[in-house]
Amino acid sequence: MIFLTIKRRHKKRTHDSFFSSSLISPHIFPAIKAAMEVDSVNNTNLLHRQQAIYKSLDGIFEIQREMYKGQQYSQIYFARLHLMRTLLYSLLPRWKPYLPVRTVLGLEEGKECVIVGTLYKHMKLKPCILDEYSKERSATPLVKPHNFTHPDDHLILEDESGRVKLRGNIILPSVYVTGVVVALHGKETGAGDFWVEDVMEAGLPDQIEKPLQSGEDKYVVFISGISVGSSLSNPLQFQLFVDHITGHLGDDKEQSIAAQVVQVVIAGNSVELPRGLLNGQNLGSKDQSRLSEPIKELDILLMQIAAGIPVDIMAGPDDPANFSLPQQPLHRCLFPGSSAYNTFRSCYNPHAFELDNVSFLGTSGQNIDDLEHYSDAENKIEFMERTLRWRHIAPTAPNTLGCYPFTDRDPFFVEKCPHVYFVGNQNKYETHLMKGQEEQIVRLICIPKFAETGVAVMLNMRNLECCTLCFGTQFM
Repeated sequence: MIFLTIKRRHKKRTHDSFFSSSLISPHIFPAIKAAMEVDSVNNTNLLHRQQAIYKSLDGIFEIQREMYKGQQYSQIYFARLHLMRTLLYSLLPRWKPYLPVRTVLGLEEGKECVIVGTLYKHMKLKPCILDEYSKERSATPLVKPHNFTHPDDHLILEDESGRVKLRGNIILPSVYVTGVVVALHGKETGAGDFWVEDVMEAGLPDQIEKPLQSGEDKYVVFISGISVGSSLSNPLQFQLFVDHITGHLGDDKEQSIAAQVVQVVIAGNSVELPRGLLNGQNLGSKDQSRLSEPIKELDILLMQIAAGIPVDIMAGPDDPANFSLPQQPLHRCLFPGSSAYNTFRSCYNPHAFELDNVSFLGTSGQNIDDLEHYSDAENKIEFMERTLRWRHIAPTAPNTLGCYPFTDRDPFFVEKCPHVYFVGNQNKYETHLMKGQEEQIVRLICIPKFAETGVAVMLNMRNLECCTLCFGTQFM
């Protein structure tokens, strides 16, 4: 933990035009010149910041012609099923080569087969939008549950031909959510249900081999939930973070490590605007100033980072951006100071990029938080592992997670396995090294909310090892 002790010091006033001041004797000019020459010699020992080759992979998340008229959310499900079914069919010869593949409508009682379709989870406690307009408002609980799973939940598999209820202990409703595409081995029962005997998920996709890094360490720093403008935000705490990674804090060893930081990624929820002002009414000049102050403060802080380190900022659920996924980049006009640097990038959420051919994929946390509402797991890392095994980072979209109604593609499909998969705005820091069946290796990272924890995450690209940077402000 880094602590800060504040001491007040009186500074001597300096003149803007030092050499033109009449208070300075011309006889000291040679001494000043000698001091400058010594300083130029010392500059040869200055640390130089490491660099990495950056490549953006965000093109798939761009909404080029935004249009909602005439578009249905069923189209993204059709695109997902077609894409995933083609993939699962290619895996069937290695899984169940001796079984026939049937549609839901083509099932025959008692005959084993394989069916491929999209899961739908029938949930007893799932919130309904119509409940907000129900006349029996007193029946609505005052405290909404954090998790909506129930022992009576059950799964249904559907394809273009129909749907069938699933039975058995192999496929657990508590694990799966609506929108996941799977292949099932089983048979139809006399009651018209499908008894599941085995399940095949898509599994981790192919991964480009991680390039061999040189002996030099290169670090990527992740931070999220800065929440500038909120009651939890501590400007001094974030300023400590900025000073540390830019090399203005610490001894020679810490500064040498700071010089190896090649990228900063801000994973959403960077500002918190006064919600009471966003009521659809015209704002006065005073209220407009209150609304813009957090963004101006954030721009000043980001400008300090962008002056020395490349920085990517992603939109989050509380940021001034579109609500539905994929969130488009925060407009550059919000950051007049930071956007003047070519090291500043406003990025999509989800965000995909490469650094020295090491691939990164991450979100600001909405996909994992939504999975936590509608399924069970021991921790957030387990949810992240499931999304990679399902080859889909947002399976609950558009059912319970807002997304744009794409008609020709599903941008949340994971085509290539990343080397690093991160999720922002989590309650605590967690990490795990996930290994696939074909020797894929993925570093999973849960980035905690900085305003609440004072914790950022540092990743070494050379060996994918992680550590935390903890910042606190206390008077000693």
